Amino acid sequence: MGTQERERKVYRPLRRAGLEVIPDAVPDSTMPFVYGYRAEDIVGGFSHPYETPRLVERLNEDWYDLAVSSGLLDNRREFLVLLPQGIRTHRAFMHSSRRAAPAAWTRVRLLDRWDIMGRGAASAFLGIHAGHPGFGMMALDSSVFIGCSTGERGVDVIAVRHPDRSENILRELEWFASSRDRPYTDRALQERIAVWLAGRAPSAARRSDR
Repeated sequence: MGTQERERKVYRPLRRAGLEVIPDAVPDSTMPFVYGYRAEDIVGGFSHPYETPRLVERLNEDWYDLAVSSGLLDNRREFLVLLPQGIRTHRAFMHSSRRAAPAAWTRVRLLDRWDIMGRGAASAFLGIHAGHPGFGMMALDSSVFIGCSTGERGVDVIAVRHPDRSENILRELEWFASSRDRPYTDRALQERIAVWLAGRAPSAARRSDR
Protein backbone atom coordinates (compact mmCIF):
# COMPACT_ATOMS: atom_id res chain seq x y z
CA MET A 1 0.00 0.00 0.00
CA GLY A 2 1.42 3.36 -1.04
CA THR A 3 1.63 6.55 0.95
CA GLN A 4 -0.91 8.29 -1.30
CA GLU A 5 -3.46 5.50 -0.83
CA ARG A 6 -3.12 5.61 2.95
CA GLU A 7 -3.42 9.40 2.84
CA ARG A 8 -6.63 9.16 0.83
CA LYS A 9 -8.30 6.25 2.59
CA VAL A 10 -7.13 6.70 6.20
CA TYR A 11 -5.70 10.14 6.90
CA ARG A 12 -8.34 12.21 5.09
CA PRO A 13 -11.33 10.63 6.90
CA LEU A 14 -9.54 11.16 10.21
CA ARG A 15 -8.80 14.78 9.31
CA ARG A 16 -12.50 15.33 8.63
CA ALA A 17 -13.08 14.05 12.16
CA GLY A 18 -10.58 16.58 13.52
CA LEU A 19 -7.47 14.43 13.83
CA GLU A 20 -4.38 15.46 11.87
CA VAL A 21 -2.06 12.50 11.38
CA ILE A 22 1.64 13.11 12.01
CA PRO A 23 3.36 10.22 10.19
CA ASP A 24 6.43 8.43 11.52
CA ALA A 25 6.51 10.39 14.78
CA VAL A 26 5.73 7.85 17.53
CA PRO A 27 8.24 8.11 20.41
CA ASP A 28 10.74 5.24 20.39
CA SER A 29 10.00 4.22 23.99
CA THR A 30 6.23 3.83 23.48
CA MET A 31 4.79 0.59 24.80
CA PRO A 32 3.41 -1.23 21.76
CA PHE A 33 0.10 -2.38 23.23
CA VAL A 34 -2.08 -2.06 26.33
CA TYR A 35 -3.79 -5.24 27.42
CA GLY A 36 -4.88 -6.93 30.63
CA TYR A 37 -5.71 -3.99 32.90
CA ARG A 38 -7.93 -4.61 35.91
CA ALA A 39 -10.35 -2.51 37.94
CA GLU A 40 -7.56 -1.23 40.18
CA ASP A 41 -5.75 0.23 37.16
CA ILE A 42 -8.72 2.34 36.01
CA VAL A 43 -8.65 5.95 37.20
CA GLY A 44 -11.63 7.37 35.32
CA GLY A 45 -14.21 6.84 32.65
CA PHE A 46 -17.86 7.00 31.72
CA SER A 47 -20.65 4.97 30.13
CA HIS A 48 -23.67 5.98 28.06
CA PRO A 49 -26.48 3.70 26.84
CA TYR A 50 -27.37 3.98 23.17
CA GLU A 51 -30.71 5.60 23.97
CA THR A 52 -28.99 8.58 25.64
CA PRO A 53 -30.32 11.86 24.17
CA ARG A 54 -27.72 13.66 22.04
CA LEU A 55 -25.52 10.56 22.35
CA VAL A 56 -22.69 11.65 20.05
CA GLU A 57 -22.55 15.11 21.60
CA ARG A 58 -22.48 13.67 25.13
CA LEU A 59 -19.78 11.18 24.19
CA ASN A 60 -17.64 13.91 22.66
CA GLU A 61 -18.03 16.17 25.69
CA ASP A 62 -17.14 13.46 28.16
CA TRP A 63 -14.24 12.18 26.05
CA TYR A 64 -12.70 15.65 25.92
CA ASP A 65 -13.15 16.18 29.66
CA LEU A 66 -11.48 12.83 30.33
CA ALA A 67 -8.69 13.50 27.81
CA VAL A 68 -7.86 16.82 29.48
CA SER A 69 -8.20 15.69 33.10
CA SER A 70 -6.21 12.50 32.58
CA GLY A 71 -3.37 14.15 30.65
CA LEU A 72 -3.91 12.41 27.30
CA LEU A 73 -3.20 15.62 25.36
CA ASP A 74 0.17 17.36 25.45
CA ASN A 75 0.60 21.13 25.09
CA ARG A 76 0.15 20.82 21.31
CA ARG A 77 -2.92 18.61 21.79
CA GLU A 78 -1.03 15.64 20.37
CA PHE A 79 -1.43 12.01 21.41
CA LEU A 80 -1.33 8.48 20.00
CA VAL A 81 -4.18 6.48 18.51
CA LEU A 82 -4.16 2.80 17.60
CA LEU A 83 -4.83 2.36 13.87
CA PRO A 84 -4.71 -0.65 11.53
CA GLN A 85 -1.48 -0.78 9.56
CA GLY A 86 -3.47 -1.39 6.39
CA ILE A 87 -6.49 0.46 5.03
CA ARG A 88 -9.29 -1.98 5.91
CA THR A 89 -11.73 -0.56 8.44
CA HIS A 90 -13.25 -2.11 11.55
CA ARG A 91 -16.52 -2.44 9.64
CA ALA A 92 -14.84 -4.34 6.82
CA PHE A 93 -13.42 -6.90 9.19
CA MET A 94 -16.76 -7.39 10.92
CA HIS A 95 -18.19 -8.60 7.59
CA SER A 96 -15.20 -10.72 6.64
CA SER A 97 -13.82 -14.10 7.65
CA ARG A 98 -10.32 -12.65 7.63
CA ARG A 99 -8.72 -11.66 10.89
CA ALA A 100 -8.04 -8.02 11.63
CA ALA A 101 -4.93 -6.33 10.29
CA PRO A 102 -2.15 -5.61 12.77
CA ALA A 103 -2.60 -2.30 14.55
CA ALA A 104 0.06 0.17 15.62
CA TRP A 105 0.25 3.56 17.30
CA THR A 106 -0.03 6.64 15.11
CA ARG A 107 0.64 10.17 16.30
CA VAL A 108 -2.18 12.66 15.80
CA ARG A 109 -3.04 16.26 16.69
CA LEU A 110 -6.51 17.29 17.78
CA LEU A 111 -7.69 20.16 15.59
CA ASP A 112 -9.94 23.01 16.68
CA ARG A 113 -13.00 21.43 15.07
CA TRP A 114 -13.34 17.75 15.84
CA ASP A 115 -15.93 15.02 16.18
CA ILE A 116 -14.32 11.86 17.54
CA MET A 117 -17.52 10.00 18.42
CA GLY A 118 -19.45 11.02 15.30
CA ARG A 119 -17.32 11.47 12.19
CA GLY A 120 -14.38 9.68 13.80
CA ALA A 121 -16.43 6.57 14.52
CA ALA A 122 -18.14 6.89 11.13
CA SER A 123 -14.74 6.77 9.42
CA ALA A 124 -14.73 3.17 10.73
CA PHE A 125 -11.14 3.56 11.90
CA LEU A 126 -12.33 4.75 15.33
CA GLY A 127 -15.45 2.63 15.53
CA ILE A 128 -18.24 1.07 13.52
CA HIS A 129 -20.40 4.10 12.79
CA ALA A 130 -21.41 7.38 14.43
CA GLY A 131 -22.31 6.81 18.07
CA HIS A 132 -20.65 3.37 18.06
CA PRO A 133 -16.97 4.21 18.63
CA GLY A 134 -14.15 1.83 19.45
CA PHE A 135 -10.51 2.85 19.87
CA GLY A 136 -7.35 2.92 21.94
CA MET A 137 -5.52 6.18 22.66
CA MET A 138 -2.40 6.94 24.68
CA ALA A 139 -0.40 9.97 25.81
CA LEU A 140 2.92 10.53 24.04
CA ASP A 141 4.78 9.68 27.26
CA SER A 142 2.64 6.54 27.88
CA SER A 143 1.36 8.10 31.11
CA VAL A 144 -2.31 7.38 30.35
CA PHE A 145 -4.29 5.05 28.13
CA ILE A 146 -7.91 5.67 27.12
CA GLY A 147 -9.92 2.79 25.72
CA CYS A 148 -13.39 2.90 24.20
CA SER A 149 -15.63 -0.05 23.41
CA THR A 150 -19.24 -0.62 22.41
CA GLY A 151 -21.33 -3.35 23.94
CA GLU A 152 -24.87 -4.60 23.58
CA ARG A 153 -26.35 -1.69 25.54
CA GLY A 154 -24.00 1.24 25.21
CA VAL A 155 -20.57 2.83 25.00
CA ASP A 156 -17.91 2.40 27.70
CA VAL A 157 -14.78 4.55 28.01
CA ILE A 158 -12.03 4.01 30.59
CA ALA A 159 -8.74 5.69 31.49
CA VAL A 160 -5.74 3.77 32.83
CA ARG A 161 -2.96 5.69 34.53
CA HIS A 162 0.65 4.66 33.80
CA PRO A 163 -0.14 1.45 31.90
CA ASP A 164 3.61 0.93 31.48
CA ARG A 165 3.89 0.45 35.26
CA SER A 166 0.82 -1.70 35.87
CA GLU A 167 1.70 -5.14 37.22
CA ASN A 168 -1.48 -6.55 35.67
CA ILE A 169 -0.67 -5.19 32.21
CA LEU A 170 3.00 -6.12 32.32
CA ARG A 171 2.13 -9.66 33.38
CA GLU A 172 -0.31 -10.05 30.48
CA LEU A 173 2.16 -8.59 27.98
CA GLU A 174 4.86 -10.99 29.15
CA TRP A 175 2.45 -13.89 28.74
CA PHE A 176 1.36 -12.73 25.28
CA ALA A 177 4.94 -12.24 24.09
CA SER A 178 5.92 -15.76 25.18
CA SER A 179 2.83 -17.58 23.81
CA ARG A 180 4.22 -19.10 20.63
CA ASP A 181 1.73 -21.91 20.12
CA ARG A 182 -1.49 -19.88 19.88
CA PRO A 183 -3.18 -19.85 16.44
CA TYR A 184 -3.77 -16.51 14.70
CA THR A 185 -1.29 -14.73 16.95
CA ASP A 186 0.19 -11.48 15.64
CA ARG A 187 3.85 -12.50 15.57
CA ALA A 188 5.05 -9.00 14.71
CA LEU A 189 3.23 -7.57 17.73
CA GLN A 190 4.67 -10.32 19.93
CA GLU A 191 8.15 -9.34 18.80
CA ARG A 192 7.54 -5.63 19.42
CA ILE A 193 6.24 -6.38 22.91
CA ALA A 194 9.21 -8.64 23.67
CA VAL A 195 11.67 -5.98 22.53
CA TRP A 196 9.89 -3.30 24.57
CA LEU A 197 9.82 -5.45 27.70
CA ALA A 198 13.52 -6.26 27.33
CA GLY A 199 14.40 -2.61 26.85
CA ARG A 200 12.56 -1.23 29.87
CA ALA A 201 14.83 0.79 32.13
CA PRO A 202 15.71 -0.94 35.40
CA SER A 203 14.28 2.02 37.34
CA ALA A 204 10.94 1.61 35.55
CA ALA A 205 10.91 -2.10 36.30
CA ARG A 206 11.54 -1.42 39.96
CA ARG A 207 8.70 1.12 40.08
CA SER A 208 6.28 -1.41 38.62
CA ASP A 209 7.15 -3.87 41.39
CA ARG A 210 6.21 -1.47 44.17
